[in-house]
Amino acid sequence: MRIQLHFSLVVSIVCLTACGKSATPGADTTATAVSTTSSTTTIPSNPSAAPTSNDDKIKNAESAAPDSIARAAAIMDWPTTEGGKPTQLRAGTNGWVCYPSTPNPGRAVGEDPMCLDPQFQKWAEAYMSKGTPKLSGIGVGYMLAGDRGASISDPFADPRKKSKDWLTAGPHIMVAAPNSSALSSLSGKPNGGVPWVMWKGTPYAHIMVPVKS
Repeated sequence: MRIQLHFSLVVSIVCLTACGKSATPGADTTATAVSTTSSTTTIPSNPSAAPTSNDDKIKNAESAAPDSIARAAAIMDWPTTEGGKPTQLRAGTNGWVCYPSTPNPGRAVGEDPMCLDPQFQKWAEAYMSKGTPKLSGIGVGYMLAGDRGASISDPFADPRKKSKDWLTAGPHIMVAAPNSSALSSLSGKPNGGVPWVMWKGTPYAHIMVPVKS
């Protein structure tokens, strides 16, 4: 998992559950479908046109999680400028927050929409501020369209400099625990469809559970 969230956006996640008005859409996002049942994917060389309307972005964000979660989640769009504020595309009622694919991170292609529950939102806030996650329970995040790649050992690896352990994950569920050391029994490397720990040994360790698309 790699989250390209600006810190001001992540802070706003925590307080967004059921209020606010829709506004104009933010930057373009990429909408190429990722289809795989393994732990890695081949990114298409010719991605489809990025969604630009609010409706398309909402649909893209909803694709990150099961309908039972996504349809009642708040939908947020990325800031239109660096350091800007996020745009709420739809209010939510279940405490989850979903985002459409990130707008052209590191010139990568493919999709990476995500949906995060309240505890995983705390995890994301800590990650973006380089603080220590302080969870009061298990956190869950969905990325059922996969992601655009990350180092499996370095939480802050530069995406422009692909490390030797760079991985582009297929559809997966993320699970974070209040004590990351509790994940020590799982492998720190992917092995087919077996759950494994990303960023093992760091405060940002979390379980990656590959799922079928």
